[in-house]
Amino acid sequence: MEAGGLPPREADVAPAPVRPDPTAGASAGFWRPADPGPLGLAGFAATTFVLSMMNSNLVSDQGIGVVLALAIAYGGIAQLLAGMWEFRTGNTFGAVAFSSYGAFWISFFFLLHLTARDGLTPHAVSLYLWAWGIFTTYMFFASLRTTGAIALVFLLLSITFILLAIGDMGGGHRSITHAGGYVGIATAAAAWYASFAAVINSTFGKVVLPVFPLRAV
Repeated sequence: MEAGGLPPREADVAPAPVRPDPTAGASAGFWRPADPGPLGLAGFAATTFVLSMMNSNLVSDQGIGVVLALAIAYGGIAQLLAGMWEFRTGNTFGAVAFSSYGAFWISFFFLLHLTARDGLTPHAVSLYLWAWGIFTTYMFFASLRTTGAIALVFLLLSITFILLAIGDMGGGHRSITHAGGYVGIATAAAAWYASFAAVINSTFGKVVLPVFPLRAV
């Protein structure tokens, strides 16, 4: 009891929550949840890379089934799970980004099925891509409070969506779609780098690959 007969407040007797040291291993004596970000980035990168190889016409789009498999499993479900786990960590940016792009790939899976069955018009696909281009552009501005590696991913992805959207406008513009494919390959490379950096820096407990943290704009 405190002076005056009042019971101690909970804040006075309960220890403050301790945040785990991100460089500490299992020997630290507590369970530390893993960062879901590298998983989300890897799923996004792999699916974007394969689709972009076809959009750039470097690989025949007759192998689109490979994209569908990645879109539903790795780019879709795995990335959506990463987004849900980001909500648990309190990372609003990561939660919105990974959940949204996970949903994008799942919707893309069904879009290709609908296109094959019902024959969607290029205008409808272009509208779909413009919507994602708008979302990615404002996420790019939000990414300027994260790291240079992540900001580069969103900048390149914004350009990719815009080029692909233009490529599907009107009667279609294959050269612009091919250009979007090349930028998409660069986007995948940037996302893979960000994922690799996060994994190797966490594993080694030090900065092995820089991600270039950004200050407030």
